[in-house]
Amino acid sequence: MVLIPVISKLIGKCVVLASASPRRRQILNNAGLRIEVVPSWFNETLDKSSFEMPYNYAIETAKEKALEVAKRMHLKHFKTPDVVIGADTIVSIDGDILEKPVDKEAAHTMLSRLSNKEHSVFTGVAIVFCNCKLDNQLETNITAFHEETKVKFSELSEELLWEYIHSGEPMDKAGGYGIQGLGGMLVEYIHGDFLNVVGFPLNHFCKKLSEIYNPPVIHCVTGHTIASLEGLCDLQQGPANPKRNGIAEKTQNSDQAAMSEKVVNSPSTEKPNRIPEVKGLAVLHHDLVNTSTKSEASVAWLHKIADLMNGFKASKVLFTASTLKVFDALSTQHGLDVSEVAQRLETSLDGTKHLLDACVSLHLLEKAPGPSQMYKNTQLANTYLVSSSENSLHDYIIYANDHSWPHFTHLASAIKKGTHGTQADDLFQNSEQTPSFISAINCLIKVTGNDTVLAFDLSSFKTACDLGNTGVLVYAMANAYQDMTFVIFNQPQMLEKIKCYRPQGQSLCQINFREGDIFKDDLPEADLYILSNILHCWNEDEFDFILSRLSQKCKPGCGLLLVEHVLYDQKNMSNRAVLQSLSTFVQSNRRQRSGSEYRKFLHNHGFANIQMKHTEIFLDAILCIKQ
Repeated sequence: MVLIPVISKLIGKCVVLASASPRRRQILNNAGLRIEVVPSWFNETLDKSSFEMPYNYAIETAKEKALEVAKRMHLKHFKTPDVVIGADTIVSIDGDILEKPVDKEAAHTMLSRLSNKEHSVFTGVAIVFCNCKLDNQLETNITAFHEETKVKFSELSEELLWEYIHSGEPMDKAGGYGIQGLGGMLVEYIHGDFLNVVGFPLNHFCKKLSEIYNPPVIHCVTGHTIASLEGLCDLQQGPANPKRNGIAEKTQNSDQAAMSEKVVNSPSTEKPNRIPEVKGLAVLHHDLVNTSTKSEASVAWLHKIADLMNGFKASKVLFTASTLKVFDALSTQHGLDVSEVAQRLETSLDGTKHLLDACVSLHLLEKAPGPSQMYKNTQLANTYLVSSSENSLHDYIIYANDHSWPHFTHLASAIKKGTHGTQADDLFQNSEQTPSFISAINCLIKVTGNDTVLAFDLSSFKTACDLGNTGVLVYAMANAYQDMTFVIFNQPQMLEKIKCYRPQGQSLCQINFREGDIFKDDLPEADLYILSNILHCWNEDEFDFILSRLSQKCKPGCGLLLVEHVLYDQKNMSNRAVLQSLSTFVQSNRRQRSGSEYRKFLHNHGFANIQMKHTEIFLDAILCIKQ
C-alpha cells in the first residue's frame, strides 16, 4: 500500500506533527507528506499503573500530545490545523514500560534488562481532525491505533554497554537505544515493522489514512447489502476505459482482476454497468477488502486461534518439566545431552528428547547447535523454575498442575451446573492440599512480595496484623519495614506450617504468632490489618461479616491492606485477572471481585481513601483507611 492515493486529499491542508522527533519527521517526509512540526508541550505524567496494557499508555499519550497542539494552535496561534498527528513510542519488557533514560545510569539499567531478551516496542498514534465551528469552538475527531514490534537483543557485555552509552545515542531514545543508529549492533532479530522501532509505523498509518479517506460505499441492491467500488483508490486513476466499465472484465491490475472476477460472475455484456447481486455479507467482505490486508488479518486470527487451541499443550509441557524436575537437572552450567538428562530423570530417551525440544520451543531451554545436542536452562529457567532458586515458582507451578488443571478439565460441567464439588474450605481443611497450597503461595509471595509490599508507603503504621491467611507476606514486609511489629493470627495447625516457611536467617523478633479464628475470636489490636489471597474464598456474606468485624475493631486512621487479584471494570478487562476469576469459580464456586465492587464493600463499612495498585503480575493490592 502507498500513500499516494490520499496525498491529494491533504493538498492545501495544514498537517501538523506534534513531535520534535527528527526521525518521525523524516519518515513522514519520505512518504511524501509535507508537514508542519509543532512539538507538544504535554507533560507526560500519566500513571502507567492505571493502564491495563502498555500500548494503552502509548495511545493515550499520543492523543494528549496531539490534542494539546491542536488546542494551542487554535487558541494561541489563531490558526486551526486540519490534521494533527501525535505519536508516542515505548519499550515494554515483562509488562513494565521503559521510556527515555534520564541519565547514563538509567540507560545502563534499561539496556542490562534488555540484554539477551525479547521485548516489545509499541508506538501509539493519534490522528486528530480539527474543525473550527461558527462560535470559534474547536471540534476534534480522533482516530487512534498502535503497532507492536518484537525485538531480541544479543547478550551484551559490560564493555559494550558502556561503550554504547558513552556514545550519547541512548539518551533521547525509548528503552535507551536507537535501532537505526549504533543501537542496531545490539539487536539479534526483530519481528514486525522496522520503522515502528525507529519511531513511527508508516505502513499502519498509511492503511488508516486509506480507511479514513476511501471507505467503501454501502448500497442495497435487491435486498442484498453490498459495497460499491467507489472510493477505491486504484479504480479512480486514469481516463475512462471501455474495459473498466464492465466490472467483470479483467484489468491489468491483478488485484483488481481478482476482486472483479470474484464479486461479479455475470456473462452478460449488454448492461456493462449493472451491479450484480452478492450472496451474503461475508462473501462481500471477503471480496472487497484489500487482498494483502485481508490476508494479514486472516493469518493473524488463525495464529490467535491456533495459539488458544495449543495453549494447554504449552502449559502441560511446563507442568511436566517441573514435575520431573527437568530444570533442576539442567541447572549445571555446561548443560547435559539427552541421554544424561534421561538417566537422571529415569525417563525414556525418546520421550525425554521430545519434552526437551518442546521446552526449547517455549524458550525455557537452550539447545546447542551441532551434533553434541547439549541442553541447558535459559536465564529465565534458572531464576524462576529451578526448585532451589531464591525466586523459584516451582511449587506454585506444581500446585497449578495438581489442583487447578484437573478442575479446568471439567470446565464445561462447572459452567452448566454453576458450581463445583470442591469447596473453598477444602483448601485449608484437607490435610493433603494444605501444605502444597501454603508452599505455592509462599513461592508466589517470594517473587511478587516486594511489588505488593512497596505498592504503598506503609511506614506510618507501627503495628500490623495478618489475618487468617498463609502469613508469608509478613516475612517480606518485615524486611521492608524494620520498625514495624507484626502479628500473624491464625488457627494452630496453620501457624505451625507458616513458621516452616520463614526465610533462612530471618529474625522473628518483629513477628508474633497468635492462635485464633478470624470469624469467631477477638482480633488483635493493630494499626494495619492485612488480608492476603483469601478474599476470593469467601462469599458475599462472609466478606461482609469480616469487614463488619474489622470496622468495629479499627480506630479512625487504621489501615486495611487487601492483597488479591482485582478484576478491572468492564471497560478495561485484564486476561490475567479474568482467567484467575474463572479458575476460582471452577475450583470453589467463589469469585474474584472488581475494583468497583471492593470500593462499594469498603465504603459501606466506613473505609475511605481507597487506593488500588494493579501490579500486572500475580497479585494486586488495595489500601484504605478507617474514617
